[in-house]
Amino acid sequence: MTHGPFHPGERTAQERAGVARMADRIGGSIHSGIPERAADFLDEATLVVLATTDPAGRPWASVLTGAPGFIRALDAERVVISAQPAPGDPLAANLADSTHVGLLVPDFTTRRRVRLNGRVERGPKGEIVIRPDQVYANCPKYIQRRAPGEPLGRPTSSPPVRSRSLTEAQRRGLRRTDTFFLATANPGEGADASHRGGTPGFLQVEGDAVRWPDYSGNMMFNTIGNIVAHPWAGLTVPDFGTGDLLLLTGSAAVEWQPTPTEREAGAERMLRLEVAEAIELRGALGLTARLLEPSPHNPARVP
Repeated sequence: MTHGPFHPGERTAQERAGVARMADRIGGSIHSGIPERAADFLDEATLVVLATTDPAGRPWASVLTGAPGFIRALDAERVVISAQPAPGDPLAANLADSTHVGLLVPDFTTRRRVRLNGRVERGPKGEIVIRPDQVYANCPKYIQRRAPGEPLGRPTSSPPVRSRSLTEAQRRGLRRTDTFFLATANPGEGADASHRGGTPGFLQVEGDAVRWPDYSGNMMFNTIGNIVAHPWAGLTVPDFGTGDLLLLTGSAAVEWQPTPTEREAGAERMLRLEVAEAIELRGALGLTARLLEPSPHNPARVP
């Protein structure tokens, strides 16, 4: 990295939010290699989120799942993922075109998660190999605790549903969700995958515009910093009941001044995505999960 742990977009966001000094302190927890505890955590993982960009520079968040061991640290400088994307997921084409990838590995049972940003290559048998630049843990805030269900096996043979706008059924699903994954990127610097959670209804939809509150987080502003530098984002919304995935990409913006009502409901700022493309993948999550307990940190629903 050429700007320490943070690039200029992240610095701009930190300074606007008034947390630059705090971010510098927290940035000391970012590792350039994979700590032993993180390696052990990866060995037990059954789900990973990857952030990549397509040839047009649009970020996409993709989800891969497998039995424990499908993602593992070969050593402190290499992570390998032995899984292939579902048909219709842009991940395969993006990996062929992208240099950088963001990785998020959550455990919904324990509410633990690890983030890793690095450079990607393909292994001799088609494995995804990532050489990390940044590795760090995230706090458990806003993760709903879930118990894993039975694996679904191979994804359904239903063809992916692609569109340039949202359907009414997709809008209803977005409004019901309590969890989604977010991909952003800063071309030439890296990509980032993150998690967002809240009370159902926290994801607002009007036409093809999607808005959500940005709650208090780790003060590093990786997501918002990327959007400041490159105003695009990708969302993936899992349906833990059916195993379906809805992938979205589009132009993104930060609304720095939420309304008084939004601020009262916990939003420090709002983010907005104008959907440019949607892909619905049936059964592509590869698993189901049962809600055990909403996060105790979830703020009240934003009206």
